Amino acid sequence: MRFGLVGTGFWARHVHATALDVTADVTFEGIWGRDTLAAQSLAGDYGATAYESFDKMLDAVEAVAFAVPPDIQATKAIQAARRGKHLLLDKPLATGRELADELAEAVTSSGVTTTVFFTARFQPEIASWLEGATRQEWISVEASWICSAFEPGSPFADSQWRREKGALWDVGPHALSIVLPLLGPVSGVTGRRGHGDLVHLVLEHQSGATSTLNLTLAAPQTASDIRLEAWGAEGRESMPESITPPADALQTALEELVQLAGRGQTTHPCDATFGRYVVEVLDRAEKCLQPR
Repeated sequence: MRFGLVGTGFWARHVHATALDVTADVTFEGIWGRDTLAAQSLAGDYGATAYESFDKMLDAVEAVAFAVPPDIQATKAIQAARRGKHLLLDKPLATGRELADELAEAVTSSGVTTTVFFTARFQPEIASWLEGATRQEWISVEASWICSAFEPGSPFADSQWRREKGALWDVGPHALSIVLPLLGPVSGVTGRRGHGDLVHLVLEHQSGATSTLNLTLAAPQTASDIRLEAWGAEGRESMPESITPPADALQTALEELVQLAGRGQTTHPCDATFGRYVVEVLDRAEKCLQPR
């Protein structure tokens, strides 16, 4: 399957391009980015073509992978879906329901296959644990994504959209990608803001279970920690630590997308429909968050 890549930043170079270059049944055809010189440089490293326009790249590919800020992703992905291109999307689909809904509608109307790269869902150590954990009935889940993305030396320190939207929209999708399979759809959301971009969310689920999410990108490196614990009648379990590099996890996402598309299947546990629902929950959370 011929893939085009949208984006030229750190994630595009060190995760997407790396995975596209080595995944079986994938041809890394081309790159389009707003920074033309960066696109030419990245394309040269992988023997791909740097396209001057997004439309021209679409003419040459069957599928598109995205590594750009979410609202740019959504706009371009809608165009690609309407052209019948399969999509490897990043989380979140968008930072608001309107664009996410429009993208999900374009995907459904076009009948293309989609996968949203919630990193943990494609790391085998976590995916295997989650498969077993979803067979149990949980009363509550406690999740913390305490990250230090803005520390000096971080590749995301200068990310404008992350600084504007904060942890809710950047790592919130990661937390929800695990919490939702464990506890099911959300019936109610409440929350409070803390220091910096810190948010505390309490979710009520239709199953009667509850979950709490603590999210920040602005913690010092010494405080950074990612953990999730579920408890119920049978006891307590913790999500395992992630050890698979993101590029390897993305390779798995690519392989699954190619296999599904080859069979003409359009549904995946992490497809655009699921991604749209994650945006809905985040949008509800943002509306209920009160200033500290």
